[in-house]
Amino acid sequence: MENRPSSLKDPEWHPRLRPEDAVASRVRGAMGLLLAYPYFDRLSLWTLTHYFFPLSRMWAAATVSGGVPERFLAEVPLDVGGIDLDKLQSALFPTEAARATAAAVDAAWEHSFFGPQHRAPEELVAIETARRDRHHVLNTTRRKFRFLLKHPVPIVHSEPPSPDAVEAAYGAALKDRDRLFSAPDPMPEIEVSRRVPGAVGTNYWLRFNSPSAQLGDVVYARVYEPEGVENPPTLIFGHGICVEFDLWHGLVDEVNELCRMGIRVIRPEAPWHGRRRPAGRYSGETIVGTAPFGPLYAFTGALREWTVLIDWARKTSTGRVAIGGSSLGAQMALLCADVARNWPERLRPEAMLLITHSGYQQDALLNGALAKVWKSREAMIEKGWSAETAGKYMPVLDPDWDSMPVMNPDRIVSVLGSRDHVTPFESGLGLLDAWKVPQENRFIWRRGHFSVPMTMIRDPGPVRRMGEIMTR
Repeated sequence: MENRPSSLKDPEWHPRLRPEDAVASRVRGAMGLLLAYPYFDRLSLWTLTHYFFPLSRMWAAATVSGGVPERFLAEVPLDVGGIDLDKLQSALFPTEAARATAAAVDAAWEHSFFGPQHRAPEELVAIETARRDRHHVLNTTRRKFRFLLKHPVPIVHSEPPSPDAVEAAYGAALKDRDRLFSAPDPMPEIEVSRRVPGAVGTNYWLRFNSPSAQLGDVVYARVYEPEGVENPPTLIFGHGICVEFDLWHGLVDEVNELCRMGIRVIRPEAPWHGRRRPAGRYSGETIVGTAPFGPLYAFTGALREWTVLIDWARKTSTGRVAIGGSSLGAQMALLCADVARNWPERLRPEAMLLITHSGYQQDALLNGALAKVWKSREAMIEKGWSAETAGKYMPVLDPDWDSMPVMNPDRIVSVLGSRDHVTPFESGLGLLDAWKVPQENRFIWRRGHFSVPMTMIRDPGPVRRMGEIMTR
């Protein structure tokens, strides 16, 4: 049994979620040593382009095909010519079995963590462990479709809206965007799950109805709470695009150390990610596949959801509240630091942690290296947009360079890679200058988008600096 003390008679012992064992820690340390260099960025981008994204498109189609090859091929879409249907069937069956198993475990998890019946700690640990394990198994069934990579598999299901549709929905926002980010009143009711001992501190989940009419789903956020800390400070931390931090094993966690420092970390699932993933799409695919509606819906919805979490954090602790994120989450945090000036005082965050960000949303969403892989701009032009108007609505999501952020600049910590072409470096640095972020809070490494997190495994300086700001 994991984490059991040497004394089997210890009455205080109780099971905990599986921590990273010594072997895993050494592996991560070796990864940080080997992969924290720019060559890893080239390898990562190639792997995403030629392996992960096309496999994910097929995997997403498989999860709604019911194990039927013809449904799968239509959903990808993929021409049947030259495809061994018997081999395809042998890939679809285990994927469907893994999906059904994960769905069954999810139902048991919902009942156990949010239902009326009491569960013992060891049961909760077992159910949460099973949930993560089953989703990890389901996610890894992507590899069963490798034999189809020789065919022209699309990497994103592209369905951009027409210019007229976006104009009708967001034309007025080009002159006045404040209404898009107004805090909900009243706040939606938050349900708090049962708690389970985590590898670090205590874990539990929050869920509530999204205040965004465009999203209209249920928001989940995982809370990592330090033990024995009265009124801990809180960091609301957004994840990157296509990241499912609560459904995979072994992902790099940039902020786990903060919980050890006495900081409560809330990790919301972004729109169309994780539990919020639309049927037939992989996490994050809807954001890029429906641009510009995708980014507009995702950012405006996520920020209103963050107000709900900030409000909850204020009600449950007197400690400071900060925002932050990595990549997509960092872009959302930047916008939040701008629009929060118009929110009630209790909803204004007091600090911010940014990991790999740009100063303009268009740099990442339409011009960055991943946007070029997804061909977001090209898809919009095929739908009737011009090259000039493809980015017309992105300024609605940009932070204001001419006004200072809602928090004091000396409470902003930024990590940038000078070779980052996914969230291009230059405008990210320019925004730090415009907002007068002090040099001691800037961590600028000669790295790219993917090697920055690997470097953070070896260099916890940015996280420790954030911890100092939050706890001093």
